[in-house]
Amino acid sequence: MSDPELYAVFAEFARTHGAAAAADRFKRSLPELAETFRKQFEDDLVRVQAGGPPVIAAGRNAWYSGPTDADLHWPALRREFERQNWPKDRICDVDRASSTVVAHTPRPDLTAWDAKGLVVGYVQSGKTTNFTGVIAKLADVKYKMIIVLSGIHNGLRRQTQVRLDELLKNLTADQWVTMTDESTDFMVPTHHASALLSSGKPVLIVAKKNAAVLKRVVKWLDTPNSRDALKSAPVLVIDDEADQASVATAQINPLIRRILKLMPKCTYIGYTATPFANVFIAPNQDDLYPKSFILNLPRPEGYFGPEMIFGRDEVEGEGDGTAPDGYDMVRIVSEDEARMLRPMGKTSAADFEPEMTDSVVDAVRWFWLATAARRARGDFGHSTMLIHTSVKIDVHESFKDPLLGIQAQAKRQLARGDDGDIAEWRKLWEQEYVRVPSSDWGREPLTFDDVLRRLPAVVDETAVVLDNYRSQDRLDYSQGPVVAIAVGGNTLSRGLTLEGLVVSLFVRGATAYDTLLQMGRWFGYRTGYEELPRIWMTSSLAAAFRHLATVEHEMRDDIDRYQRQDLTPTQVAVRIRTHPSLRITAKMGAAQTAEVSYAGSRLQTRYFFTRDVDWLEANLEAARAVIQESVRHGTSDSKGQAVVLRDVPAPVVQRFLTNYRVHPDSPDMDPSLLNKYIDRQLGSDSPTLSRWSVCVVPGTGPTVDLGNGVEVASVIRSQLDDEVPSRADIKTLMSKQDRVVDLSIAVGDAQKRTEAQLKDLRDADPELRDRGLLVIYPIDAVSEPTQKSKSQLDPRNPRRPLDAVNTVIGVGLVFPGQPAEKNSVIATHLAVDLTDVEQDDVDEAIETDTESVEV
Repeated sequence: MSDPELYAVFAEFARTHGAAAAADRFKRSLPELAETFRKQFEDDLVRVQAGGPPVIAAGRNAWYSGPTDADLHWPALRREFERQNWPKDRICDVDRASSTVVAHTPRPDLTAWDAKGLVVGYVQSGKTTNFTGVIAKLADVKYKMIIVLSGIHNGLRRQTQVRLDELLKNLTADQWVTMTDESTDFMVPTHHASALLSSGKPVLIVAKKNAAVLKRVVKWLDTPNSRDALKSAPVLVIDDEADQASVATAQINPLIRRILKLMPKCTYIGYTATPFANVFIAPNQDDLYPKSFILNLPRPEGYFGPEMIFGRDEVEGEGDGTAPDGYDMVRIVSEDEARMLRPMGKTSAADFEPEMTDSVVDAVRWFWLATAARRARGDFGHSTMLIHTSVKIDVHESFKDPLLGIQAQAKRQLARGDDGDIAEWRKLWEQEYVRVPSSDWGREPLTFDDVLRRLPAVVDETAVVLDNYRSQDRLDYSQGPVVAIAVGGNTLSRGLTLEGLVVSLFVRGATAYDTLLQMGRWFGYRTGYEELPRIWMTSSLAAAFRHLATVEHEMRDDIDRYQRQDLTPTQVAVRIRTHPSLRITAKMGAAQTAEVSYAGSRLQTRYFFTRDVDWLEANLEAARAVIQESVRHGTSDSKGQAVVLRDVPAPVVQRFLTNYRVHPDSPDMDPSLLNKYIDRQLGSDSPTLSRWSVCVVPGTGPTVDLGNGVEVASVIRSQLDDEVPSRADIKTLMSKQDRVVDLSIAVGDAQKRTEAQLKDLRDADPELRDRGLLVIYPIDAVSEPTQKSKSQLDPRNPRRPLDAVNTVIGVGLVFPGQPAEKNSVIATHLAVDLTDVEQDDVDEAIETDTESVEV
């Protein structure tokens, strides 16, 4: 054998029994290679542990060094990816991420284990590909059975089965025992499980999360012979869409737990993009809480997620304006229009007749234009439009004839070729296409004439498909390129991929984070037509998705931070930010308000009621009052043109926070919570925040009189063109250097430093380390944007004048210190309580099998 072949033998043995045991065996016949292979194996362990996504899994013994050429299933899968012309980087990403999951499962030579993990992906981001890689690699380390629980609908189970057949079974057909197929869910076979488990081939089951199906699995496994065979058989259970049906349900949850209890050597891994219900499971009960690890899959290259489409708010630690605002892809449907597209109140769904409003017509026409544009570039792949207005099947059916009417009218217009008719299409194309520049993806722009040549055929080929559990004509992408307008509800809202989704019209009401995110079928890959997707929805839904993008970012940041701190899911709980009008999930489980700290935070106002005279005047008066009191109680100073008032007593700042009116879309600036936090610091054993700096930062606009001789030039802050009624969004108010506006450091020097460095400077100052900072920003009412042409200069981030009816007062707050339990308060996040959870090694071996094996 060559050295690589010998190392593959060494690694295969070491993955099961450890590097030391493998080295001891090799020393008997190949002493010159034993230590070399041992070092190589240990280097591979480090590479796998460090090379994948962040995982909350501290203290686990390293055992998996990655796949070797001696393996069977992963090399076959990798070759299939290559055959499908996957880019090398994408294959490497799947390899690294799946190896990291495997590395955080128990070593397979242990006598028994009960591991439970959670993998957090993105909606429509390739979670199935990841767990396919995990299955292949665990099959290569001699797992005997793989059970994939795939959603609650037949469509998703069938889609998963087809994918696993393609990427696992068909590649090494004589090495798998499959008990389900594309058309058949699990049925109890005539042969016992013990016979299959002893065959040496992994058994694959793809089962729907349905009580009748899972009872059949229990019936097959819960026999004396099967239980005896399972004692020595490592089993992997993949729970796809793990937050759906698996958590806190009367039938499915107990059945899954019963299946797991039948398996002494069981690894359960939940996969979901919306893990809210999973992280709220009571961790001190025998349930599905991910006690072993929580893993963050990285966002894949080219993935369109909530941030890219809706943007998100800045979170603590980010610099000025670094939070993404998203591409200009969302079109607002007014609430009046939404009432015409779904039954409201007590209106009967059976009697509902939708109106084909301007938004519907524009959305459908843009779908055809965008599909024609793809074809003009040579892309003849599937192209789909989604219409989701209601879960009611009667409503779905009511859309079919009106949509066919729009199609018939379009055919007539294009057939006539009348200049007036064509002008309508040309106008829509020219208005829409420039709003997301194709140059961002390195391609030449298309003209309307390029598109027009392909348009009649696209319109003619389009099918209107109703996809719900009652319809017969379902979406089917197996027969050639599909061009379809799909109208549906729940069957299109989770798991199932809408191939080539270009346009979505979504006005369905929803009140929970997980429901909304899973309905976002527009998230995913749009390779080759990235500038063409559009979404029509209400402003309230757009704002909700922006909030969810922020929630998702914070949640993933939590997981990353816990990994860096070497903490397990039984030592620290993932926190989820709350929302004033949205539930996090219907399955709140053991969630309770979490204590968080403002220590080290930099907060700022972003949203304003610019047309509300009373609201603006109240805030202007609050600013004048705090300046007047600060001048009277503190000491005046200046830094450049900024006004700095030092040694201001805390009650002065607290009165301002009480009087200042915060926009309801800014829960992190909740005045009552801020005052509660200040009170707690004042009453602590080592009081802080008793004294404050109050500063006014000037700009280049008209002068504003704040009283007591304080006159400053107003700052210019135009608003984003986000089309949310009655709310102005300026995005960024505060510059990072304003964190140290009351320190003796030049503005230019502060600008060169990072946020963390500025934070450290404040904490190191002997006086200011215990003081808070309140910054007042008088904002010019007009605030013209510095970039005039939104379509040419910055089509993704259009701005318009603030156009307020009075001076707007913006506020920034800076708190010193580092977060700690002693300075925390109950705040706007939820998490589970881990107080009573045993901190022993919760899922390691009951006993380690030390029997040696000859090489």
